[in-house]
Amino acid sequence: MTITPRAGAVVLALGATLGVGVLAGFAPAAAAAGPWFPVALVLAAVTALCCAFSTADQYRAYPDAPGGYAYIRNQLGPWPARIGASAHLVGRAGVAAALAGAFGAYVVPDHRVAAAVGLLVVTAALGASGFRWRTGPSVAAAAVVLGTLALVVLVCFAVAPPANPVWTAGGPGFEGLMSAGSLLFVLFTGFERITAPLPGDRVFTDRVLRFAIPALVVVVLVVSVAVGAALLRQLGPARLALSPAPLRDALVAADGRALLPVLAVGATVAAVSSLFFVLGSARRTLVGLVETGDLPPVRASWPLEVVGVASAALGVVALTPATALAVGACGTAFYYGFTNASARVLLQEDRTWPMRTACLGLGLSVLLAMSAPTEALFITGAALALGTGAIALGRVRQTVR
Repeated sequence: MTITPRAGAVVLALGATLGVGVLAGFAPAAAAAGPWFPVALVLAAVTALCCAFSTADQYRAYPDAPGGYAYIRNQLGPWPARIGASAHLVGRAGVAAALAGAFGAYVVPDHRVAAAVGLLVVTAALGASGFRWRTGPSVAAAAVVLGTLALVVLVCFAVAPPANPVWTAGGPGFEGLMSAGSLLFVLFTGFERITAPLPGDRVFTDRVLRFAIPALVVVVLVVSVAVGAALLRQLGPARLALSPAPLRDALVAADGRALLPVLAVGATVAAVSSLFFVLGSARRTLVGLVETGDLPPVRASWPLEVVGVASAALGVVALTPATALAVGACGTAFYYGFTNASARVLLQEDRTWPMRTACLGLGLSVLLAMSAPTEALFITGAALALGTGAIALGRVRQTVR
C-alpha cells in the first residue's frame, strides 16, 4: 500500500497525539466543566492549530536547531529560552507521568505505579537504542488506537446507558470552560512530530504541512468529540469526573467487560507511541541546553535519559494521574506561549503562516496555562522557578570554569 506524503504526515502525528488526553483527559475536564467540556475541545483545537503553525515556521527558519528552546533563544534571547526550556521539560515530565499512570490504570490497575515506572524505563531504553517510529509502525499504531476507540464508541452508543446521577449544577462558566480547555490541550500537542521533527525523522515540505496540520487537528477533534460523547452517554458527567480510567469504566457500564483485553492492547499501544515522542522531545531540549552551555557537557546520552525518566517517575509516585496531566498541560501551554512569542518576530521571508496566528496562539496559550487547576499552577510555577534557577546556576559554573 502506497501512502501519500500528506496522509503519512497525518498518521505520523496521530501516533504521537492519541495518548494521555484521550485516555485520561476527559475525567478531569468533566470535573471542571461538567457535560459542557466538549465545548472546551474547540478552544484547545484552535490553540493547538496556532501553535503548530508557529513551530512549523520556526523549524523552516532554523532547521538545524534543537527544538523550541533554540527557536526561543534565537529570537528572544537566553533568559526567555531558559524559562521556555524549563516549561517544556516540566510539561513533558507531567505528560509522561500522566501517560505512564494511565497505562497502569488501564492495563495493570492493581500495580499502577510499578507498571508506570516500568513503562517509562522500557520506552526510554527503546529511544536510547536508536529506534525510530517510521511510517509503517506509525500506521499500525494509529490503526490499533483508532480501532480501539471506535469499538468503545460503538459499544457505548449501541447499549442503553444505566441510570446515572443527574447533573444538578448550572453551566461551568468561563473559568470552568477555560480550565477544561487547558486540560484538553494535550490532546493535540503531538503535532511537533511533523512540524518540528526529531533528528532522523522524516521532514515534510511546507506544501504537505499546509494540508497535514489542519487535517490532523480536525481528525483529533472529531475523534475526541466522539469519544467524549460516548463517555458522557454511558457514565454521565458526575461518574465520568470521578473515573480513573473512563474508557474502561464506560465499557463495563455498557456490558462490554469481555472487550477489556482489547482496550488494554489499545491503551498500551497509545501509551508507548505517545510516550516515545514525549521523552524524545524532552531529550532534544536537554541536548540543546548542553550545546549552548546552559547545562554542563555530557559524554554520553544516558544521563539525559536518566533525567527525563527520573522526573516522570517522580510525577508518577508523587502525583495523581489527573494532577500530573494538569501540570503537563500547564507547563506545555507556558512553553507554547514563549514559542508563539518568538514566532511573532520571524522575518516575513521565513513565514508560511500569517503572523496573526502566532499572536492568537500566544494569547490563547497564556490564557490556558493560567486557567489550569490551582494545585497544578502552583506546582508548575515552583518547578519553573527551580528549573530556571538550576539552568542559570549551571551557566554560571560553566562561565567560572
